[in-house]
Formats: sequence, C-alpha cells, structure tokens
Amino acid sequence: MKVLLKIVASIGSIISISFGIWHFFVPAMWDWYSYIDKTATELIIAVRAINIFFSLSLVLLGIANLFAVFKTPRERFSLVVLLSVSVILWATRFVLQIIYPQGSQNPVLQYCMLLIFLLVSACFIISLSLVLFRK
Repeated sequence: MKVLLKIVASIGSIISISFGIWHFFVPAMWDWYSYIDKTATELIIAVRAINIFFSLSLVLLGIANLFAVFKTPRERFSLVVLLSVSVILWATRFVLQIIYPQGSQNPVLQYCMLLIFLLVSACFIISLSLVLFRK
C-alpha cells in the first residue's frame, strides 16, 4: 500500500509540477496579451501576476506533495492536508472543464485537458483515500 501511495501521488505531483512549469509559458504561446487593450497596463500586470502566482503555486504544491509522501517517518496530518488541497484543486479544475470547457476550438485539446484533469484528480483522490483508510 505504501508503494501504491508513492506511485499515484508521484504521478499526480509530477503532472502538477509539469503543468505549473508549462503554464509559465502559456501567455506567450497563446498570445494572451493581444486580447487586452495595450493601454490597459494595470490589467496586463494583473494577468501576468495571477499567472505567475498560479504557476508557482502548482509547482510548489507538487513538490510539497512529493516531500510529504517520501518523508520518513511520514507525518499523517501534513500529508492529509496537502493531499486534500490537491484533491480540491484538481477536482475543481475537472468540474470547470466540464462546465466551462477550455480548448473548445479544438475538440482533441478540450478532451485531452479533461482527461488529464480527471487523471490528476483520481491520483490525488486515491492517494488521500490510502492515507485516510489505511490500517
């Protein structure tokens, strides 16, 4: 059971970290700022700050999850808190992708995102369940 916890938590954490790193580059890749009036400098700064904060949060949360899972001895309370936050974060993102899908201009992208969000949510739900219900 400890091995399964490490595997599924690592998968979710590595995807979270990767998604966070990738998201640092999303504004340039998708030319976000071309949709904003160039005179709205405060809005551009705000969008940039939110994206950096979001991206960094995903990276740091993924790293924290890995530390908590691989730490010995494991601190159950800290692990439950971190995994719960990850479950809430990714389950919310999965639900939002169903209600307000992103990438809808390309169905392959839209459904790949949905699948990835479901996979990460499932990894953290399984991890949290293993911690909460282990004997």
